[in-house]
Amino acid sequence: YLDACCLNRLTDDQSQSRVAGEAEAVERILRLLRDGEIEWLSSTVLKAETSNNPDAERRYEVEVLLSLATDTITLDSQIIRRATELEAAGCGAFDALHLSSAEAGVADVLLTTDDRFVGRARRGLGSPRVRVLNPVGWLRER
Repeated sequence: YLDACCLNRLTDDQSQSRVAGEAEAVERILRLLRDGEIEWLSSTVLKAETSNNPDAERRYEVEVLLSLATDTITLDSQIIRRATELEAAGCGAFDALHLSSAEAGVADVLLTTDDRFVGRARRGLGSPRVRVLNPVGWLRER
């Protein structure tokens, strides 16, 4: 599962080495997907978050990427209930929805470039059932 931060990283300003490195990692992950080496679970939450991007060009580029997803997890009452638990434990609203969607889809990992999200998950806030990692770190351990 790749969250919106990962997908938007490809169109972020690449002048900072960290941003450029994360964008390169996301590109490598998308190549693995295209080559059939991995699967990508997306979600209706991710589609909704993407549709809120006011930058039409960036929104379009991410929407094109979403079409590559192997499967899309549809928001339901169980995901909302779990997201409410995660949010009460300290996750942000969209982070909680992404994590609960990834859990519902039984994803191996949720990739994000949001350090706070990674840190909260690492500390076990809300007892996440899916690992939350930065894409660079995930590629290193792969």
